[in-house]
Amino acid sequence: MAAKNKTVFVCSSCGCESPKWYGRCPSCGEWNTMEEELRAPAKPVPAGVPAASPNGGRARRIADIDPQGEERYKTGMAELDRVLGGGIVRGGLMLIGGDPGIGKSTLLLQICEHLGKKLKILYVSGEESERQIKLRAARLGVQSDNLYVLCETDVATVIASLYAEKPDILIIDSIQTMNLAEVASSPGSVTQVRECTAAIMRATKAIDTPTFIVGHVNKDGAIAGPKVMEHIVDCVLYFEGDRHTSYRMLRCVKNRYGSTNEIGVFEMRDRGLYEVENPSMMLLSGRPVNVSGTCVACAMEGSRPLLAEVQGLVSPTGFGNPRRMTTGFDYNRLSLLLAVLEKREGYFFANLDAYVNVVGGLRLDEPASDLPVALALVSSLKDTPVPEGVVAFGEIGLAGEIRSVSQADARISEAARLGFTRIILPKPNLKNLSVHPDGAEIIGVRTVREAYEALK
Repeated sequence: MAAKNKTVFVCSSCGCESPKWYGRCPSCGEWNTMEEELRAPAKPVPAGVPAASPNGGRARRIADIDPQGEERYKTGMAELDRVLGGGIVRGGLMLIGGDPGIGKSTLLLQICEHLGKKLKILYVSGEESERQIKLRAARLGVQSDNLYVLCETDVATVIASLYAEKPDILIIDSIQTMNLAEVASSPGSVTQVRECTAAIMRATKAIDTPTFIVGHVNKDGAIAGPKVMEHIVDCVLYFEGDRHTSYRMLRCVKNRYGSTNEIGVFEMRDRGLYEVENPSMMLLSGRPVNVSGTCVACAMEGSRPLLAEVQGLVSPTGFGNPRRMTTGFDYNRLSLLLAVLEKREGYFFANLDAYVNVVGGLRLDEPASDLPVALALVSSLKDTPVPEGVVAFGEIGLAGEIRSVSQADARISEAARLGFTRIILPKPNLKNLSVHPDGAEIIGVRTVREAYEALK
């Protein structure tokens, strides 16, 4: 007896499946995200498709596995190689997400010029025609003879071409345009995105072909599709930045072959993306002099210390409840810092609007950014500028204490290299310092008030 089709309801935000419709997703709590899909029974795998395991399903002792033969392909961009953990790993499945127009396709097409000198590349596009890709490649100066273009949206056809051409690298642009005929839903739906990614993963792992997959993001900045899509791939990269500005940041949030939270900085120009060799200088360019409410923070992005300008603005409120707004900083973290400053330090913001902005499009997520944000707010409150040459970092606890942070030596070295002469850091970090740069005064503090007094 043939299996029947069944109807399921899938959350477009988290991918949760349910046999009945809910106004609110029972998994993620989002409203009006349950979409009806007709689920067809699974079809048998066509004959001739190789197994996903190169050993034919046989288990091997880990001691018998030789890792020496693994090599990484260099992309020709040091910033991208840094984010990937040293280059492209054979058989790796990499997902690149970002807003439309941010530069995802441009970046992948640019690296084809360098990789195409020795490797065969198959570029699969579901969004552009061959002529459009050719025009964009000419603008970017991409003329590799080893670059092959396939304009196709059917995953079965793409996999068949993959087995026929046997490229060294595969690029899918984008996964939201791909579809499987066996899945009874429209391209871009949760089920289609998940199943297409899984099918591509099985095919590329079988023949050990590294693959880049382009994914669009939703309004919340997450990859459009279920979270399971990020679990399938080996590496997840996010392109950040405002498309109306020239700077772009490529952040790694998952990497099975290297460290996470690494960041690469690029500048978008008329002929494509260019690497920024000194991101700290870029982030600090145009910083105002002798203006209250600004402080330089030193944040760690993976293994790289970055200096960024944090701006704080405090003004009397014109509303019943004071406003709190942030750009590049967590809103809830700002509320916590304001509560600590009022309760523990005696700086009152109850009837004042408070705004925090991280210049340059950088997002500060680590706790070490608490102290410079607090100093920027207090500086604006007191209308007293933070002196030139001051950089600060440290985590603020609920008791008002400044807690130690990791990698203090790297932060101090980067600040001293850029010419900062006064470095404010948590006092517990002083015990374990191994660097004492010449011309730089290192000040350990226990509270925000101590840090503010050290500015005078």
